[in-house]
Formats: sequence, C-alpha cells, structure tokens
Amino acid sequence: MLQKDFIEIIQLIKQSRFNAIKAINTELINLYWNVGAYIHKQLANSSWGEKTVDELADFIQKNHPDLKGFNRRGLYRMKQFYKTYSSMAFVSPVMTQIQIVDIQESEIVPSTMTQLETSDIKQSILAKIGWSHHLTLISRTKTDEEREFYLRLCIKEDYSVKELERQINSGVFERVMLGKSKLSTVLREIHPDINSSFKDSYILEFLNLNESHSESDLQKGLIKQMKNFILELGKDFLFIDEEYKVQVGNSDFFIDLLFYHRGLQCLVAFELKADKFKPAHLGQLNFYLEALDRNVKKQNENPSIGVLLCKDKDYEVVEYALSRSLSPTMVSEYQIQLPDKKILQQKLHELFENNNDIDIA
Repeated sequence: MLQKDFIEIIQLIKQSRFNAIKAINTELINLYWNVGAYIHKQLANSSWGEKTVDELADFIQKNHPDLKGFNRRGLYRMKQFYKTYSSMAFVSPVMTQIQIVDIQESEIVPSTMTQLETSDIKQSILAKIGWSHHLTLISRTKTDEEREFYLRLCIKEDYSVKELERQINSGVFERVMLGKSKLSTVLREIHPDINSSFKDSYILEFLNLNESHSESDLQKGLIKQMKNFILELGKDFLFIDEEYKVQVGNSDFFIDLLFYHRGLQCLVAFELKADKFKPAHLGQLNFYLEALDRNVKKQNENPSIGVLLCKDKDYEVVEYALSRSLSPTMVSEYQIQLPDKKILQQKLHELFENNNDIDIA
C-alpha cells in the first residue's frame, strides 16, 4: 500500500520537473526573441554597426561570464530568429513596455533610464519547442511555408531534434505538398481531414532493403524497426500486432500489420505489397476491414481504415479502382531510399507557381 503512495509522490515530482523545464524553455525563447529584436532594430536603423555586436558579446563575456550562449554567434542567431519569424502572422506578439535599469558601468547601455519595447511571445507556438529545434528549422528550411509546416509538425509529434532532422532529410514537407493521395469517397466522408494523418508516400530507408526484396522481408524489417516506422507514420499510431488473425466462418485470415490511431479513434490495417498496385489488391483489404468492423471494433470507435502500401502505383489506375469503392481505404507507396530533395523542391516550386493558396495547416 505504501509503495503505491510512494509511486504517486514520484509522479508528482516528475510532473513538477517537467512543468519547470517547460517554463524555463518558454522564458528562454522569449528572451532570445527580445535580444534578437533589439539587435535587429539597432542594426536596421544604423544605431549600431557590426562591430557593436562584437563589443556586446565581449562585454557579456567579461562582465557576466555566467551568462552562456551570448557570444557573437549566439547573438546573431537570436537576431536571425527574430528576423525569420517577426513577419509571420501566426506569431502575433503582444507588445509590452519595460524599462532598463541604470547601469553606470556599461558602455553598451546608456546610463540614463531607457524605454525598451519588447514582445511577449510566451503564448505563441514558437515557445512550444526548444532552442535547438529552432536552430535546426532556421538552418535547414528555405521558405516560411516549409518552416511553419515543420514547426507545427514538431509540436504535434513531439519530435526530438534528431527526429526533426530525419523528417527534413526525408522531405516530408515536399511529399505532403506534392502528395496526391487516392482515397475512397467513404473515407473522405468519415474523416474530412484524413490527409493530415496519412501520407501518399512513405520513406523506409532505415530498413536497408534490396530492390528485389519480398513482402516477407518488408514485413520483418518494419517489425524490427517499428520505432522508426512509427516516426514515419506519426506518433498517433499505436502498433497492435503483426499477422493479426481474424476469423470468418471456419477460416482464419491474417492482416499484415494492425495499428490503432488515437486521433481518428479507429483501427488501421496495413497490407504490404512488394510490387506495383493492382486493383485486385483492394478486394482482400476490404474483406479484412469488414471482419475488423464486425468482430473487433468497439462501439465507441470509428470504422476501420485500410492502407494498401505498395512499392509502386499508377495514379490513374488507383483513381479508377477507388472511384466506386464503398470502403474506407487508401493506396500509398513506399520508397526504400531517401528521396532527392532537389527534385522534390523543384516539383514543389512548380506546384506553388500553379497554386499560391496551398494550405499547410
């Protein structure tokens, strides 16, 4: 009995530590934003020159050596942080007024009382990720649209810096923007925002498969690398089982991979095909979904979704195959190598030229 009480105490301690870390991160992001804003504005109106930033870095290092991260490189990163996001609508900072206290010994800050306008971004989405995440986004993304996409994805999926870098390397933004997911009409009706949960193309480079791999090789590789597969799918996916058995009549059937999606609140059946999509593949998947909905799905859950994961597909064939389907299914393809981001970016550039109203939310 006492052990249960002790565990609850530990949970309280861990939750408080987590809250403290979040609060510290929020304050740091807000601080870096305001330091960057001040430097940017001073340089922009020619009140400061480039040399002044060096002098500021030296001043901090000599007089306040305990303040880490405020060297020349760090200060310019803060300036870049402010410049990168200050014009983006989703930030919407609340302006406040503070006063700088009289610092007699400072050559950087005047000894007279000075009014300094600062922005409070603690309630914005910028404060929801760490500084290292922001440095990755600023250095690795090329457009505001791409940056905001990964920022929101990072918050939604709670990526580590390493996981965020992997998603950028695999061209998730370009793949989602270029994706032409073929979904059945029923699936769109049940889940209008389904495209935010599934991709048209999945990158499985972590499996290290040969081009001539079999469906068994693919399945075994995904099971062995399930953590990486979940990262590619999205963290709302919960793995249930491989070769999941459903019984219909006196016969047993086995679903390659079965997941549960927390956001959509439904079972998701993956059927793996190590060759090009064929319309006949859908019959087997539809049968599995019917079995799941009749025998496995709970009353409070939504109808099951089926994903046919193929090595290749002809979009027109997929469209024809799904046009009259009454089953909530989709057809995606997988790649076993990281895509050429330059090619993806070129295709995306052409897409933006034809459609300037792409919604990235």
